[in-house]
Amino acid sequence: MPHIFQIKDKSGRKIHLSKERWSHIQKHPDMSDKIEQIKETLTNPATITEFDYDPDVKFYFRYYKERKEYLFISVKYLNGEGFIITSFHTDKIK
Repeated sequence: MPHIFQIKDKSGRKIHLSKERWSHIQKHPDMSDKIEQIKETLTNPATITEFDYDPDVKFYFRYYKERKEYLFISVKYLNGEGFIITSFHTDKIK
């Protein structure tokens, strides 16, 4: 499956963004030009939390002052590598 990008997160794990997932993310308001902020959030998050229902899913957050919101990224890890499920802006860490 073609990737938009592949990057290593703060802990050195590989994460990719597929074309299919990017198409989904762009449906969220104001996300069409946020690839660099997605990369920045993965490599330098304010915090990483775990999804209560699936230990293989991590939530990455980074605060952006100009928006007064966090960028949220959901990443699923399989076989040691991650893929982005979705990303959007939110007003709080979940």
